Amino acid sequence: MQVNLAVPEVALAIGAHPDDVEFGCGATLAKWAAEGCVVHHLVCTDGSKGSWDPAADTARLVVERQAEQQAAARALGAGGECVFLGWVDGELESGLRQRWEVAYWIRRLRPQVVLGHDPWKRWRLHPDHRHAGLLAVEGVVAARDPHFFPEQQLPHHRPVAMLLWEADEVDHVEDVSGHEDTKVAALLEHRSQYRSTHQIDDAGDQAQVDAFRHRVHGRLGEMGALGDVVAGEAFKHIDRV
Repeated sequence: MQVNLAVPEVALAIGAHPDDVEFGCGATLAKWAAEGCVVHHLVCTDGSKGSWDPAADTARLVVERQAEQQAAARALGAGGECVFLGWVDGELESGLRQRWEVAYWIRRLRPQVVLGHDPWKRWRLHPDHRHAGLLAVEGVVAARDPHFFPEQQLPHHRPVAMLLWEADEVDHVEDVSGHEDTKVAALLEHRSQYRSTHQIDDAGDQAQVDAFRHRVHGRLGEMGALGDVVAGEAFKHIDRV
């Protein structure tokens, strides 16, 4: 098991929805940001289906979730851009148009490391996660080769590595010891998701908030054990980019 990449100067995390990046690699991004890395977020969908309330105002929810994502990025100390592609939640496709956009932002932001969903996770239910993972991988391929999308008029860019979270077969752990609560703080900025993903029915109930914090710490401890560290986030590492 490999532990820790060299801290990149620039990192780009690509998630399907607001909050996916924080769940997948929030502590890693917090650690890198604290060491001077410029961290960018790219969110593929508008998050408009992210509510269990049938009467929810979905247009308002989109605005709320963008604001939450920006607040979460600040909580991580990210310092980079939050890019929202705005594809409809639940209807994301990994087509050429979407790949064009992802390649554009990779070329524009020029990250050394790209992080994203592992699109090959077995028995994955949510199609947006699968498609966002494919877009991250295929976007890197398009961004690195100059004959893809020359009309972008941007120099091609090849990252040095990819880290894919939610992988079935992990081979890399980032030691995030000391950054656990920063990940929790960033996740707690996603207030619209308290009921559906955080299992917090009442934001004023400290016991529920503490239970969420305990679950996040516990998961980081489980992943850290794979690399013999106190807390970690685990990935499939692709270094032949």
